[in-house]
Amino acid sequence: MIKRNSVEGISEQALSSRFVRSGGPGGQNVNKVSSAVQLRVDLERAGLPGPVLERLKRMAPGQITRNGELVIFADRFRSQHQNREDALDRLEALIQQARRVPKKRLPTRPSKTQKQKRRAQKKLRSVQKKLRGRPGPE
Repeated sequence: MIKRNSVEGISEQALSSRFVRSGGPGGQNVNKVSSAVQLRVDLERAGLPGPVLERLKRMAPGQITRNGELVIFADRFRSQHQNREDALDRLEALIQQARRVPKKRLPTRPSKTQKQKRRAQKKLRSVQKKLRGRPGPE
C-alpha cells in the first residue's frame, strides 16, 4: 500500500496527526489500540490563498481552533492507516470545495404574469379555506 503523508496544495509542515483511542463498541480492541486519528492542519502555514482560506473558515467553523488549526477526527475504521487515509481524503474534499468560487447571485424580479398567477392562486386558496369553515346563517 502507498503511504500518503500530504494533500495537494498544503505543505507537509502544516500537517500533524495524532492517534487516539476510539470510542464506541469494539470489545477489547477499543481499550488497547489507539486507532482513531486526529489530523491537525495549521492554516497559517498551509500555504492556501487568502480567498480559499476565508471560504474554508466559513465552511467549517466548528472544526477550527482558536490557534487557527483545522481539526479532522477520523475513527470510522479499525486500523490507523485507513483512518489516516480517511482524514486526508476528507481534508482534500473540504479544500476542493473551498477552492470553488461561488457564483455571484444576480438579483431578479418576478414578471408581471408571475405576479398575476400568484395572486390568482392566493385567491383560489382563500376561497378553498373559507369553504372549510362553519356554514353561515343563510
